[in-house]
Amino acid sequence: MINEIFVASTPKEAYNEAILKYGKSIKVISAKQITYEDGKIDCEISIEVPKNDSLLDEIKLLKKELSLMKENMLGDESISKQVKDIFRKKGILDEWLDNTVASLDEKDILEDKNLLTSYLLEEIDDSLEVEQESLLKPKVMMLVGPTGVGKTTTIAKLSARYAYMLDRSYKVGFINIDRYKIGAFEQLEHFADIMDIEYVNVESIELFRDAIESLDDCDIIFVDTVGMSPYDTQKFIKTIEFIKTNMPRVLEVSLVLPATVKYEDMSDIYKNFSFLNLHSLIISKFDETKHFGTLLNFMLLYKVPMSYFSIGQDIPDDLVVASKEYILESFIGDFNVEDSDDV
Repeated sequence: MINEIFVASTPKEAYNEAILKYGKSIKVISAKQITYEDGKIDCEISIEVPKNDSLLDEIKLLKKELSLMKENMLGDESISKQVKDIFRKKGILDEWLDNTVASLDEKDILEDKNLLTSYLLEEIDDSLEVEQESLLKPKVMMLVGPTGVGKTTTIAKLSARYAYMLDRSYKVGFINIDRYKIGAFEQLEHFADIMDIEYVNVESIELFRDAIESLDDCDIIFVDTVGMSPYDTQKFIKTIEFIKTNMPRVLEVSLVLPATVKYEDMSDIYKNFSFLNLHSLIISKFDETKHFGTLLNFMLLYKVPMSYFSIGQDIPDDLVVASKEYILESFIGDFNVEDSDDV
């Protein structure tokens, strides 16, 4: 396996350099934005190039056989298989389950359904990352994500929370840079009127910088962005230009990711939006699914901090601060350790 880093002024240029050297079989592992001391900003991607696929398949098969041998030597392979089946039916990937159980040395745990189930849940809990809510100094919070994930509604919920529902009232401002969605201006402006929040609509980098300055007395400024496909390079480049704007306050970029999409799409969305130097994830449409294994698989792999869960359409009530307990309780649901066939 070959791992290499490519750096260029834009994500597309870095990706094209990788394609030129290794072809289209590359896999993007991570992406981030680099800010130098002189203010210059580049984009960095880390890629992986598969080599000798047949040998890799043989290694994977050998690891699986060794794992099964270990379980048999410990005397109770059926317990391990039954518990893994419970998590598998809940949507957790085989690879994570096999690796986690194979790394466990305590025979007592491997021979007890309840203990092994608890152990796996603790491993999931330890792997989850949560971003603590805070507003120690004025900041700009920009929400990005695909079309239809609920960015504008989430901004309304967050604004109501900061303005009216915390231990003190924070002064909130709105900036809208979504020039594509029909009705985007009207929707956010409507929320601003209802909540008595200052609202600015901009269409250029210069006007964006001016809007930040005009809202200087606000504790927090929420920025609504254009919804875009994770494969729309032009819109990504335009959004990066807004993010690179010099401003006298902290900028946090949060990706709004729906809990309802399949794992492959969730992974593609994150990999492409990660070029925007993401600070946290806001999970939307939490109330529209009862199957959270896909979301947990994603969190176990990428370990990106979650900040909020959007759990319905009501403003401001259907927004909760992200916590490990909330997502694990939602995942466990009707967990049945005694009879894995009933899960």
